[in-house]
Amino acid sequence: MEQPSSKSELLELLKEQKHRIDTNRLAVYKPYQWQVKFHNAGKDNPQRLLMAGNRTGKTYSGAFETAVHLTGEYPGWWKGRRFTRPIRVWVGGESNETTRDIVQKELFGQPDNPEVKGTGTIPLRCIGQTTRKPGVPNAYNSAMVRHVSGGYSRIGFKAYEMGFQKWMGEAVDFVWMDEEPPPEIFSQAITRTADSNGCVIMTFTPESGMTEVVKGFLNDRKEGQFLQHASWDDCPHLDEITKEQLLSVYSEHERDLRSKGIPIFGSGLVFPVSEESISVEPFDIPENWAHIAGLDFGWDHPTAVVWLAHDRDNDIVYVYDIYAESKTTPIIHAAAINARSRWVPVIWPHDGMQHDKGSGITLADQYRQQGVNMHPTHFSNPLAPGQTKGNNSVETGISDMIQRMQTGRFKVFRTCFDFFQEFKMYHRKDGKIIAKNDDILSATRYATMSLRFATTGDAPGYKDYGKKDLDYGPNNWIV
Repeated sequence: MEQPSSKSELLELLKEQKHRIDTNRLAVYKPYQWQVKFHNAGKDNPQRLLMAGNRTGKTYSGAFETAVHLTGEYPGWWKGRRFTRPIRVWVGGESNETTRDIVQKELFGQPDNPEVKGTGTIPLRCIGQTTRKPGVPNAYNSAMVRHVSGGYSRIGFKAYEMGFQKWMGEAVDFVWMDEEPPPEIFSQAITRTADSNGCVIMTFTPESGMTEVVKGFLNDRKEGQFLQHASWDDCPHLDEITKEQLLSVYSEHERDLRSKGIPIFGSGLVFPVSEESISVEPFDIPENWAHIAGLDFGWDHPTAVVWLAHDRDNDIVYVYDIYAESKTTPIIHAAAINARSRWVPVIWPHDGMQHDKGSGITLADQYRQQGVNMHPTHFSNPLAPGQTKGNNSVETGISDMIQRMQTGRFKVFRTCFDFFQEFKMYHRKDGKIIAKNDDILSATRYATMSLRFATTGDAPGYKDYGKKDLDYGPNNWIV
């Protein structure tokens, strides 16, 4: 009789262990790179949009962040916004029913099964009193959540169908909207968080196309707004068989929407090729390949640098490294550039000729003073037959990049995550390129169209670059 008793005790222990894990999912969240970036962006951006494909985990990302703010139980990797006190939160979706079945479920567990309460992102031990929403079975109107500092945060459940008037009134610290809100409700959410210096996040697939909200984040993003994108290729939990099965039920015109979270644009994407066709796994670059870097200056939008390697034998370009930071001085950017291979020539655009109002030194020369290997002159496209002077036509560079992509001569390391973020959203309207959120792509274009200046690390004059007490001439060659 002893053995059955032992097995029974073991089963009970395993059951208890599973229960503890199931009711404390906050402790086992293992985010992907894009999720980490989205969460951490909250430090400087009170308005954030996670625009992603279906089945990517976007809703769970929103539920996780809502839970950590409500409880104050931030993970060790967290660099985003923090609340050190109990807060007031609103969450919502399109209808009371979808808010219950999606948002409430992700936060608290299956609504119609009280036995699984606490199996959402909010730990069971933190859930306090809950109140029911009149007329909506099993739906919460509000709930109290214990905060680590003492006391309780309060979460209220809303729905877009209630009208924007129901989103007026009290000030709140945090708002999470799952599925795209109407513009008037989005503006109300911003207003409700303004007095408390709070923040608003949205998680959705842009099923309605280029709406006012989507257009604002894509083409007219303001300071304090952040857009994160995620596709099936960014989510290892979706295997190839699952992807194929899902795609088979979608019509051709909605496949990019469902799999990549790309809204249906009026005139289409600038680069009409798939991400899969240009992405490659990282590899050790042969020493005899030439290198070049492109730099796009920025302040409110990022200063971006992209490094390329050129396989001259096969005329294939590889994007292998990227740097992008905003609101940072040239000294900091230069340090990041120099931390790579300092001998790689850096191509820069015409606005590098602008003079600093205080010192009178051009932007390009500020980088040179920090030891960055800036090209002697600003970017221009290669001379076409009959030309005597180069130009900086964007369409010329785009055309060249498209031809390379379509013929297998342009590849990007899969680790260059930020490149693909811009690549997926770069689009035209009425035939014209929307020159927004294209810093990395611009830097890539400068470098790709400047392969004639690419060099190898053992080129004369470059192998000793960076050593002190050497006399550097034009383009930082040793003289």
